[in-house]
Amino acid sequence: MGSSRILNTYIQQLIETSTPEAPAWNIEKIRAGKPNTWNYIDGCMIKALIELNEITGKDAYLDFADRFIDYFVDDDGMIASYDPQEYNLDNINAGKTLYGLYNLTGKTKYRKAMDVIYGQLEGQPRTKEGNFWHKLIYPNQVWLDGLYMAQPFYVQYELSYRDGRACSDSFHQFQVVHDLMRNERNGLYYHAYDSSRKDFWCDPVTGLSSNFWLRAEGWFAMALIDTWELLPANMSAEKDTMRRMFSELIDAMLPYQDEKTGMWHQVINLGRIAPNYLETSGSAIFANAIMKGARLGVLDERYWDYGYKAYKGICDTCMNEEGGRLTLDNICLVAGLGNTEHREGTFDYYMREPKVRNDAKGVAPLVLAYIEVLRHERGKR
Repeated sequence: MGSSRILNTYIQQLIETSTPEAPAWNIEKIRAGKPNTWNYIDGCMIKALIELNEITGKDAYLDFADRFIDYFVDDDGMIASYDPQEYNLDNINAGKTLYGLYNLTGKTKYRKAMDVIYGQLEGQPRTKEGNFWHKLIYPNQVWLDGLYMAQPFYVQYELSYRDGRACSDSFHQFQVVHDLMRNERNGLYYHAYDSSRKDFWCDPVTGLSSNFWLRAEGWFAMALIDTWELLPANMSAEKDTMRRMFSELIDAMLPYQDEKTGMWHQVINLGRIAPNYLETSGSAIFANAIMKGARLGVLDERYWDYGYKAYKGICDTCMNEEGGRLTLDNICLVAGLGNTEHREGTFDYYMREPKVRNDAKGVAPLVLAYIEVLRHERGKR
């Protein structure tokens, strides 16, 4: 069975066993035994399904995505279980689904919900450099993850409804991350930065965390290419700068790509140190980002092969069958900094976090990578 057939079967299995109340791909909620809420994990998966509908024309994907998001959004655009005043950038991510669903269904509730989410960004606390705090409970902190969660939504809203007035603010936030969080020696970005330099996990001089975590690096790469795609032609200077940021990051990642599988390690630059492992979610994110970058012309077309190698390696080594059902393995469940003492950002910390199966943080980017493969096969830009 080819990888396309396997993925189609796998996606169908997940859809058939998922509801808005209990999605099969949200392993954090399943493990916690709590009711499902508005969250970034579901947002990743539903966005992937909307894009899968666009490339395949299969309405079942759109119908499922619409039912899922509709469950959380009432007629006034208010979103169940979402509190904007938590100022949690993760909660912005699911808002990306609203643009596609509004365009495809015409439901005004989705348009109203965009305003609700944008209202959070209007009040989002900022660091002294002008970047959004990652969450209210993480004051003065910028995490690479947050750029992916918030910036594409922010720019798309600005361009759709505010004449792009704050697109330059989004660009500034990327520039700050580049200037403060990038290691000039290897070109990789540290997971997080504390502008106050007060939290226990950060370097008291630089404010930086101490390691290069694969999935965070991937989220930042996707944030760059997704936002670059949205920026208008009259921001050509900003687009050129973001193109360089993206290209340099991909070039920095390639020396660490596993020769056999095309994947990357959980802590990117320490692949030879046990018990580091080839991690699925971050590898899938880079597979998607690289192939998308090549398709859009941000990267030379020869880079597409690097992304495809990662995609194929994941399908060959991490997609398995058990009891008649397909599983996607070796997905880091979660990793963060602070809040509890054990999240100190050391190499050992990233090794301690559990590996799980079928979590959307791995599944969704693999679906997006699959979409890039389909676009390549069909010659669609």
